[in-house]
Formats: sequence, C-alpha cells, structure tokens
Amino acid sequence: MKRFYSGALTLCTLLGLSAQEVLWQKDIRSSTQNFLSQVTTTIDQQYLISGSSIQSNKLQAEGSKQNNGYDFHLIKLNQQGEQVWEKYFSGQNHDYLSASVATQEGGFLLAGTSYSGKGLDKKEDSKGGSDIWLIRINEFGDELWQKTLGSSSDEEARSVIQTTDLGFFVAGNVQNSSKGYGSKDVWISRLDKNGKILSETVLGGKGLDEVEKMIPTRDGGTLLGIYSRSSEIRVSGSTDKSSSAISYPVSRNAKSTENFGEGDYWIVKLDKTGKVEWEKNYGGKGDDHIRTLALTSAGYVIGGESRSERSGNKTVGIEEGTDLWLISLNERGDEIWQKSYNFKNRDILMGMSVLHSADDKSSKGILLGGYTQAEGKIQTDDETFWMLYLNQDGNEAWRKYVKGESRKKEERLSDIKLNRDGSIILAGTSAEELGKENWKIVKLGDSQINKLIEKQDIKIYPNPVSDYAYVEIGFDFKEADIILYDMGGRQLQSLKTKNKVTKINTQNLIQGAYLVTIKTDTHKTASAKLIKK
Repeated sequence: MKRFYSGALTLCTLLGLSAQEVLWQKDIRSSTQNFLSQVTTTIDQQYLISGSSIQSNKLQAEGSKQNNGYDFHLIKLNQQGEQVWEKYFSGQNHDYLSASVATQEGGFLLAGTSYSGKGLDKKEDSKGGSDIWLIRINEFGDELWQKTLGSSSDEEARSVIQTTDLGFFVAGNVQNSSKGYGSKDVWISRLDKNGKILSETVLGGKGLDEVEKMIPTRDGGTLLGIYSRSSEIRVSGSTDKSSSAISYPVSRNAKSTENFGEGDYWIVKLDKTGKVEWEKNYGGKGDDHIRTLALTSAGYVIGGESRSERSGNKTVGIEEGTDLWLISLNERGDEIWQKSYNFKNRDILMGMSVLHSADDKSSKGILLGGYTQAEGKIQTDDETFWMLYLNQDGNEAWRKYVKGESRKKEERLSDIKLNRDGSIILAGTSAEELGKENWKIVKLGDSQINKLIEKQDIKIYPNPVSDYAYVEIGFDFKEADIILYDMGGRQLQSLKTKNKVTKINTQNLIQGAYLVTIKTDTHKTASAKLIKK
C-alpha cells in the first residue's frame, strides 16, 4: 500500500459552520483495494485506524508477509495525527478485520473474519469455512496472543468489547449452523483476558439475523443490536448443551418477538455471564436496518435506517428515500422516544457517540455520523461525510457536511468518535476510482460541543493507580511540563508533553500519596493528588 500523508488545515471545508475548526486531516492513499472498518480511541487519545488491505507490490518486494489477498491492516496515529506505527497481520487466504477494542491494560483486541488455515501470521488451523480470528496486541502493535474461533459452518466477526473483569465478548454471525435456528444466526463468545472461552451463546429466529453492533452495559453485561428478518420461534426458554469435546456451556436462545416488516431492529440484552435478560423488536412494515448503539444516562439509544412508514410499533414516518430512525430506551428496554431524520436519498448511519456529563449522571447530546448514498439523480452532498448533532431528547441542534479539498466519486464514512475534550474524529474512505480507496481521517474541533464539556484544569485516572496513570490537561497550551513530587516536596519525575492526555509510569512508586503538577508555556499551573495502591 503506497502511502502519502497530508496535514494541511485547508483540506477540509465545512459548509455552514464557522464554529468548527479542522485540527488536522490525514489522507492515507493507496494503489490497491482497502476497507476501513473502525477508528478506536485509546485512553490517552491516540487513534488506531483498522481495516483490511491488499498489500502493494512495493511491500512484497520489501519482504512483508502477504498472500495477494486481504490482510488485517492497522495504523496508529498520535494526538497530532502523526503515524506512530503500521502493522499487517496476514494469513494465506483472505482475512478481513471487522472490529477492535482498546483494552484497559493498554493495547487492543482485534476481531476479524478469516478464510485462512495455519500459516504466515496465523498460528491455528481453520475450523472449516470462514472463522473468527482474534489477535491481542500491545500498544506497540506486538502480538500477545491469538485465537481462532469457529466450527464447520461459516462464521464472521462483527464486534468486540472488553468486560468489567477484563475479559471480552466477541459477537458475530454463523450461517446454517446446527447450533442455530435459521439461515444466519447471531453467535456470541465470552472469553477471559487470555483468550480462554468461558461460554457461547447463539441467538436466532426462523430466517436471517445479523448482529451489527455490540456495546458494554453498566452492569458488566452487553447490549446487541441485530438486523432481523426472522419470525419468532415458539419454544420455552433457552437450552444449554455441551459435548465431551467442549468444556464450556453453549446456550441456544430462540427469538421470542415477532417481526413487523421485511427487516426490524432486534435488541437483546445479555448479563455478564452471557445469558439473555430481555429482548425487544422494533420496526414498521418496510425494511428497517439497525446500525449502531450507544449508552445514555437513561439507558440506550438505537440508530439505523428506515424505509417504513408509520406502522408496526414505528410511530414516525419517512420523508424521502431512506431516513435515519433513532429509538431511546431505558435500561429495561422500554421506549422513551422515537425520532426520524432525513438527508434526502439513502442516508447511511455509520457511527454514534453520546456526550455525557462529568459525573456520568446525565447525557448532554448525541453525535451521529454517516453519508448519503445517491439513488438516481446525484445531489451536491451525496456520498459525502455528514454529521448530525441532537440534544438529549433527540431534537436536532445542527447538521453539517464534511468535504475534502479534491472531492472524489465516493466518500463514505466508516466511523465517528466524540473525544473527551469535545473534538471529533471522522474516519472513512475516499475513492479516486474503483479499487483505489484512500483512507481519510479528519479531526475537528467544535466550539458548540466544546462549551458543553465540563473540564478540569488537571485530571488523573485511574486514581488510585497500580502501574500507569493518565494526566489530562483541561486548558489550551502548546507545551507543558508534568512534574511528580512526593509529599515531602522531592521531585521524582519530570517530562515534557504536547498532548492533552499523557501516560506516566508509577510502577516504581511505593504505596502512598503524591502530587502531580503541570506548568505550561502559557504560564498556567495546576496540581492534583495521585494515590499509589
């Protein structure tokens, strides 16, 4: 993959918005096919850009492991948008990276779909068909462990989260499985922090069910957003089974809610052990495709696209083409409100972030990101990144389009993240021509959102700390000194930073209290106490 990086602030023009500022933009250009799946934000506000790429002939000549197929492709950027490292993980066939999660201990867990057997970077044999390939890496991109999950059926990975006990939930789909109910079912595996499988759960109805998104819940469980084209199956509860070859429980859960139309939103809540707590089905008579989920102070917000008029339990209509349809639910899955939004033609929702208060007891707004796909006549803003900002009740506050300097034929947003400091990361592809998809990463500052952020001059987390702490500076600066003192006033550490969030090593400190002081080039200072466990 041939890469060119650009950081000029003139590369992105925002229509109708003087309140926004382009902090930086990176264009990662390619001469081969590339799919961008996700941007993952680390605790110290660095960014892992993940997707799948066919490596170029130049990389082959440099001795990179590759197979002329798709490989896992990772690029890590620092807070200024500069590349920290780039990695590929290759099997002998096609391997598609679907999702990643930043771990509490540092590093990431990668989850993708693999058609490869053992060889190159892949250390385990295929289970049959396509499998789920998990790779745990540290913050430098070095592999810690990997695992291949699957059966003789075809499995595909879609989402991964870390649990409160530092283990993981991995969600995907399985086709025509003896464990399932229909042509495609949802498959969830719960693993410990070392990749050992603790349990599996299969969800499905009499047709096709595909998980699109999974998020962690406050009680240590998880919420699944499933696109369902299935009718219910009338059975009494779930069934658990395991064979002598399987040392963990496998739970089968038949869908118990009926679809209203061609495709519906199916929401399933699992507890921390992977057991179903409740399920809800939302839809109209047409096709309604769930895309994303987010945690709010009241419960959850569910988002996707709708082609349904008012019908079923859908209480809002459509304006034109495909609309965005959002549903707010409480923690029991009961509806709070429904809202519909339109950008004309086919609106594709790709990401959603919720702005929380500092005490996490209220939600201040919801940021949506996606693109409009042309159907028939192409409008000016079709196939261009867009953002939509809503208040906590789902009422629209503003919407904007984000364009590159030289507009390509197709610009499709893959992911959007709202950072703790109010800045926004958009990640997507911009195609010069078919088969040459460039990755486009834009970081924006927004004064409207910035006003809603409750900032502290200095914040330290986690606190108390075991090994590493993160120091967050709440005011603007170009360079700062972070100084660590013991309570007797003796200086123990000093480092310079240009970052809003900086990682410090506390492994060599003895148990007790310490003082962290910041001094900036703007002559601002702040101090906070750090407790070493």
